[in-house]
Amino acid sequence: MNELQIIAGCKEQKREAQKMLYETYARKMYSICLRYSSDTDTAQDLLQDGFIKVFANINSFQEKGSFEGWLKRIFINLALENLRKKKVAIYTSDDVHTLPDIVDDSTEEDQMYKISEGELLKMVQDLPRGYATVFNLYAIEDYSHKEIADMLGVSEGTSRSQYVRARQLLQEKVKQYVKNNL
Repeated sequence: MNELQIIAGCKEQKREAQKMLYETYARKMYSICLRYSSDTDTAQDLLQDGFIKVFANINSFQEKGSFEGWLKRIFINLALENLRKKKVAIYTSDDVHTLPDIVDDSTEEDQMYKISEGELLKMVQDLPRGYATVFNLYAIEDYSHKEIADMLGVSEGTSRSQYVRARQLLQEKVKQYVKNNL
């Protein structure tokens, strides 16, 4: 079955098509859920809730644009909704000028390849939720600061400052990791 056949089967609520859709996209959607949650249990809950939402709303997919993009939007919005329910703070200070300059240390940069994807994901997850959310939306999902501001109900400046602070904290975590593992 190709993607269009799977989608058509899901629209007809065929179990086999739903299973194929899940098997095709579960891994990618789980990685999205994991980036926006602080633990695997929450990510698994988001994955389940996301697929329930996908199957309930599959008839709204108009086959315009990428199906995977449509799925990602559902999972990202679900993860953001979960953060709002938990009242995760997105700080509203627009003052990025108070941040120290970011130091470019090529020695540490050379050591970056030694950090596994899992370790880097853990570092992102350990960021304050607001920072991690903006970092994921901007650096990973490729949303603009305007789009992020609209999604989160903050200003563009807040989105930018959250991203800069997230990068700064991640760089500190990477430096610490490299220092401890050389």
